Amino acid sequence: MSCVRIVLASVLTLMLSAMSVRAAGDAEQANLDILRDTIRANKKALVAASLTLSDQEAAQFWPLYDKYQAELTAVNDRAVKVIQDYTSDYKNLSNEKAMQLADDWLSAEGDRAKLRRTYLPEFAKVLPGKKVVRFYQIENKMEAVLRYDLASEIPVVEQ
Repeated sequence: MSCVRIVLASVLTLMLSAMSVRAAGDAEQANLDILRDTIRANKKALVAASLTLSDQEAAQFWPLYDKYQAELTAVNDRAVKVIQDYTSDYKNLSNEKAMQLADDWLSAEGDRAKLRRTYLPEFAKVLPGKKVVRFYQIENKMEAVLRYDLASEIPVVEQ
């Protein structure tokens, strides 16, 4: 279990570092892209270390995991864009823009939940129920830490 904790700590450190990067230019965007790729690779390593998969399970799970992560990345990128839009001009935010950002955020959140629900039976086809739940727990724990850090970094809208 100590290996899992080390990998989790590494992933979370990289996730937190990635969120502090603001994409103001090409160099920062390139750095953000590198950090995201590193996070994804380490996230996969954490999942691998946390799930004991047989060869047959692994052969079926990893392609499905990669497909799921690609779709999840698209949803997460939308959420990151909402955060970037907000933080770039939150002090001068109009009521209309605020409502648009809220709607965009909730849309991304809804799509994230829908995606997880869509993939639940797919993962259940290739893994036993306990391993599916463990996988979702790992995903939820990593997301909870990231959301906590985001909440501390994102300023509250001015009145």
